[in-house]
Amino acid sequence: MVHFKVGDVVARKSYGQDMLFQIIEMHPETGSAFLLGFEYRLLADAPLSDLVKLDPHEVETRTQKYRQRAQEAVRLIQQDRNRMRDRSEWRLVNHSEEVGGSFDWPGRVLHLDGDSTYLKRCLQVYEELKIPVDGYYMAEKDMPNRVTELLQKHRPDILVITGHDALQAKRGPANNLDSYRNSRYFIQAVEKARLYEPGKDNLVIFAGACQSFFEAILLSGANFASSPKRINIHTLDPVYIAEKIAYTSIRQSVNIFDMIKNTITGLDGVGGLETKGCFRFGIPKQ
Repeated sequence: MVHFKVGDVVARKSYGQDMLFQIIEMHPETGSAFLLGFEYRLLADAPLSDLVKLDPHEVETRTQKYRQRAQEAVRLIQQDRNRMRDRSEWRLVNHSEEVGGSFDWPGRVLHLDGDSTYLKRCLQVYEELKIPVDGYYMAEKDMPNRVTELLQKHRPDILVITGHDALQAKRGPANNLDSYRNSRYFIQAVEKARLYEPGKDNLVIFAGACQSFFEAILLSGANFASSPKRINIHTLDPVYIAEKIAYTSIRQSVNIFDMIKNTITGLDGVGGLETKGCFRFGIPKQ
């Protein structure tokens, strides 16, 4: 018989071992474990009999595939930026002797995350993509109480509210807020943020995690949310959404199709409303 412990990397037999999880709590009295998604923003309960412990080699092989997908997303983002800079107005400004070139002023992000490990990974990618960001780890239930003070402190252009979530069918149907682990807190945090700044183009909000209540989050005031098809979203998808907003000109609406193309989970995982970008260029270049 396989013996499990906190920290083991496992997969679920009933789901075809499709995702990697780490055991974060053991419940011997019920013969179950509490699981944290390795690459996807998901918390789950599972009976120990449904778990398969994975050896380090298999874990490395599978996580390498996840890393390659994330690297490809970054490559597509950088490719899009290069195309933006090839447009005529950019070439004119950057080659003008009179102004001496321009400098970038992307939108600033405030990122609230319900998982400290996920937050660390997101901050690394924000840095790689040259996006100014302030990041905070806190439990999802604390986000509604803290979001206003952090908005006042940092005055961001973009607010990301994410962490863990799950649609728990045993609690009720998908159109019932009580069926979701944390969607209620994301919605409350968005509502508080909209009291602070009602304008959707003045503060652009992404909110949600795996299997979140997409429609309700949008109705609460978010520009973008997860998850239209109630699927699991990748840890870094909120970063890719924020990047597109941060680097789209204030004179343009964000190309939603291009935005979704650069995410890992696509239209089934994230969606939203037409929104203006937050990027400005300045002169002269220093």
